[in-house]
Amino acid sequence: MEIILLERIEKLGAIGDVVTVKDGYARNFLLPNKKALRSNAANRKVFEAQRADIEARNAKARDAASGRAGDVDGRTAILIRAASNSGQLYGSVSVRDIVDTLNEDGAKVTKAMIVLERPIKTIGVFDVRVSLHPEVAVTVKVNVARSPDEAELQAKGVDVMAALFEQDTAGFTEAYDPNAEPGEIPADLLEGDAEGEAA
Repeated sequence: MEIILLERIEKLGAIGDVVTVKDGYARNFLLPNKKALRSNAANRKVFEAQRADIEARNAKARDAASGRAGDVDGRTAILIRAASNSGQLYGSVSVRDIVDTLNEDGAKVTKAMIVLERPIKTIGVFDVRVSLHPEVAVTVKVNVARSPDEAELQAKGVDVMAALFEQDTAGFTEAYDPNAEPGEIPADLLEGDAEGEAA
């Protein structure tokens, strides 16, 4: 279906562009949300008559979003979740979790503004894009951890999972003598016992 865009849409076009999209995308999203008009002679005339007004409204909305960008940009959402020893979450972090945490911090964002490219299913620090307007986007950090202490370490740049595995490998190691018979006590241990008995 051919449509006329009433606002800039990422990967599609700018205001006034005539583009072809799948019928379902146009009928279910673009047309009901007043982001586009069907491309026909009557709608082209209507669009051209209102073009200056549409562009002025878009510029006003863009300026308002730019003003709010400072309030949201660089914020960190700390989410405490249960996770396995390998760092896999029991479930995943949803857009609603991120929105609720940011709004508690005073950011004023909606679910539609959060652009989560892939689900967050492990602990760690992730960059998430927040689209305040089709032309204004900022980045927030989402810090997913198992405890507030772990979140604090991750905020300082510590890879918690790597540190955990390093601790596991630094355990007890037994001296190995390739010439020893099975069950034989190493000679250096016998000497240490003999010295202890002599004292």
